Amino acid sequence: MTGGASPGTGSQPTPTQVLCQDGGVTTGDLRVTGDPAADELLNTDPLAVLLGMLLDQQVPMEWAFRSPAVLRARLGGRLDAAGIAALGPERVAELFSEKPALHRFPAAMGRRAWELCAFLTERYGGDAANVWAGVTSGDELARRLRELPGFGDEKARIFVAVLGKRFGVRPSGWREAAGKFGDDLPRSVADIDSAEALARVREWKRAQKAAGKDKQDRPLRA
Repeated sequence: MTGGASPGTGSQPTPTQVLCQDGGVTTGDLRVTGDPAADELLNTDPLAVLLGMLLDQQVPMEWAFRSPAVLRARLGGRLDAAGIAALGPERVAELFSEKPALHRFPAAMGRRAWELCAFLTERYGGDAANVWAGVTSGDELARRLRELPGFGDEKARIFVAVLGKRFGVRPSGWREAAGKFGDDLPRSVADIDSAEALARVREWKRAQKAAGKDKQDRPLRA
């Protein structure tokens, strides 16, 4: 991994506060797991919601976003990027593989979570909130997210939308950077703030699949 621009200096928020681009702190209103404690962690711990987004592939959203709370319990009650990085990839894979597993592919995703935490430790001082701290444009935010291990273009766009819609992190042009996920249709986890909203997202996805379209309205690949 290579270094990059250092995050801003000055007083830092506590790990249970989500940093806004204006230097303030906020909490989110995601309601996706069906578990109030797991949702609370997502809404107050930047690393938790970033890990949840990482894991949100090939498993139900509830499973992906509940797993950071289970991981925290297995780590003794604290999520810490530097601490996870120090464990090494194989130990993190073991933690992911304990029953109940944290993903359908626990070993592979555990190693990817380790890669993410190692990157955050090296590039952002171990504070996930520094990924979006001080960004001045949606394009810059999307670029930073695409640099994260395990974050491709679509995942980065969805997380731009998560930050904008659920956490109030809204640099100039954030909706454009989020692409289709910045609109008002229930396309993704970014649109879930209640059990009813979760049901709407699921129904919309079913309708899209029936119409032969993906989450970005593109034709599904054969």
